[in-house]
Amino acid sequence: MIKITGNPVIYDGQTVSTANDQQKALRANTMAYDILNAHNTSTDPNLFKLKVDAMASHDITYVGIIQTARASGLKEFPLPYVLTNCHNSLCAVGGTINEDDHAFGLSAAKKFGGEYVPAHMAVIHQYTREVYAGGGKMILGSDSHTRYGPLGTLGIGEGGGELAKQLLGKTYDIAPPRVVAVNFQGEINPGVGPQDIALSLIGAVFAKGIVKNAVLEFIGDGISKMSIDMRNGIDVMTTETTCLSSIWQTDEKTRHWLAVHGRENDYKQLTPNTPCYYDDFIDIELSKIRPMLALPFHPSLALPIHEFIQSPQEHLRGIGLRAQELWQLDSPPDLTDKLIDGKFTVDQAYIGGCSGGLPNNIIAAAKILNGGNTGNGDFALSVYPASVPMGVALTQELSALTAAGAMIRSAFCGPCFGAGDVPRNGGFSIRHATRNFPNREGSKSSEKQSAYVALMDARSIAATALNGGVLTAADTLPNPPVEDTGESYRFDDSSYRARVYRGVNKPNADETLRFGPNIADWPEMPALPNDIVVAVASALYDDVTTTDELIPSGETSSYRSTPLRLAEFTLSRRDPEYVKRAKAAQECSIGSVVVALRPGDGSAREQAASCQRVLGGMANIAREYATKRYRSNLINWGMLPFICTELGTESGEIQLQAGDMVEIKGVRDGLLAGQREFTAKVNCTGGNESIIKLALPNLTDDELHILLAGCLINANRA
Repeated sequence: MIKITGNPVIYDGQTVSTANDQQKALRANTMAYDILNAHNTSTDPNLFKLKVDAMASHDITYVGIIQTARASGLKEFPLPYVLTNCHNSLCAVGGTINEDDHAFGLSAAKKFGGEYVPAHMAVIHQYTREVYAGGGKMILGSDSHTRYGPLGTLGIGEGGGELAKQLLGKTYDIAPPRVVAVNFQGEINPGVGPQDIALSLIGAVFAKGIVKNAVLEFIGDGISKMSIDMRNGIDVMTTETTCLSSIWQTDEKTRHWLAVHGRENDYKQLTPNTPCYYDDFIDIELSKIRPMLALPFHPSLALPIHEFIQSPQEHLRGIGLRAQELWQLDSPPDLTDKLIDGKFTVDQAYIGGCSGGLPNNIIAAAKILNGGNTGNGDFALSVYPASVPMGVALTQELSALTAAGAMIRSAFCGPCFGAGDVPRNGGFSIRHATRNFPNREGSKSSEKQSAYVALMDARSIAATALNGGVLTAADTLPNPPVEDTGESYRFDDSSYRARVYRGVNKPNADETLRFGPNIADWPEMPALPNDIVVAVASALYDDVTTTDELIPSGETSSYRSTPLRLAEFTLSRRDPEYVKRAKAAQECSIGSVVVALRPGDGSAREQAASCQRVLGGMANIAREYATKRYRSNLINWGMLPFICTELGTESGEIQLQAGDMVEIKGVRDGLLAGQREFTAKVNCTGGNESIIKLALPNLTDDELHILLAGCLINANRA
């Protein structure tokens, strides 16, 4: 089904052969490097300094980004900047907080010259697909699922600091990335959808780390048999592989899709200029992929649905053990009560957002449920089309879903991160969404709540709904739906023309920014001192620590515009004592540090770092960082991203604990002198002392400047 070569190759358009280091120059022939080189302003072959074509942010992130840029002297947006309102849309938590943020966003779009999409109009990535993505472009977004590869665009999700740099005329700086080919062959079987293919890929590569911070380049004859929506649905999930970005070869279907959306001139034919060099090569035989599900609590825990159905008790036991470890329970939860007559029954289902709420998924679900119904028991299905124009175009399909018992909602990302359709305690939800991290569905382990999410494709979700909640793979239906080509889809942007504020290149300096009581400026951040003493405020030895654990999603999003209030939630679901320890260190005029084996998987949200910083955080110590964007967030907020390769839980490895004191002398002078390795003295809570080695590898000059200044805001002011 999926074959990973495991070494660099030369691809000639048909076959691959083993490559050597001398052939790396042929990496320039990839689609990825064609776009990167076109946006590069650097003469240094070891560093790309990129200027992007457009940016997009949603209402959890844009206030902080604009506030950061304002503090650094922002006068106007120098490029198209789209502000969508698809995360805090409900305005139902925290009083006026969310709508105050929206009012700020509209006033900022008017003042600085941006584009403002009102709440419930479109989710961030669907709007960007429909209006901005096109051949050969680069788009930066403050959301980790910024992916527009099938339309010929390199989309990259980053923390807010990187977007603020673009607003200030600076560049997005990265080392030349690895490029990994994903070669699709064959044809997708009826009943199999984009989520099935994506989960298969994620399950095959995530644990191996082979695509971490790489660009995935999708090629192969199998692409021509996919609709653009099928491609978009696969593409947006590539974030869960930990890759940097993605790009696809384009064809006449791409041209047609752009033409339907009134932008045929944005089409550009993209294909590798062979021979080209790939750092790895992944073959996927599409006909062998069956409907999949990703078990709680990560998209990489993927297996075919039929395998789960064959031995549900074994898999439910595994879920219980993971929950017990995550939430430190006395005994694992018993999920076997969901086995009714030997069949696994779920409580809830969701199709929506940037991955699920696409036309082909909704059309397929409507075909499956047409003439049937979801039943009037515990099971419930919600469907969220990803944009208003899409909902208008799919009126017939949405009517069929409503007649079958599904609830149709507005364009909203909330259920994907715990702000809508929260299951009951102990509930099991199946979702065509992007993530199923712990508590991401909205439950609070701190209040003894637990719920479970498995990721599935809309087709199998609809098949499950047709059977009243009994888990069902779509390819086992008598007549599973054949993929819709999208040829009949008609896009009408009347609602956008009526409601979206389009002020790109039309700044109005006289416009007054509208502030609510929850919108606060960033507190002052100190410059990097020469000698550092930090207290370990949290030590996490999980295989990976997600940004959801570092700063929870859900109801906390309402406080994203108030740095100090939001900081109270830092690590609240993973280490509830963190805030108290960090504040205690701050009161003693010393800094704090978070220790984790591999922090930063998941969301791009910069608050995972900024919340530590406003509580006195000065560094992270990790064996490695899960993503480039989390490391960048640390640097942009003035925290040293230390690497300690000997950190771990095995005998003989370094095991720092909460309460330990770490002292590093001469950091500032050393960094200025080119030093990147430091000796630190650790005073352990038990009274022992030890010496550890810490490193700050691969710092660029700009990153060094930011760290010395204490944060991006300070560096820009200077």
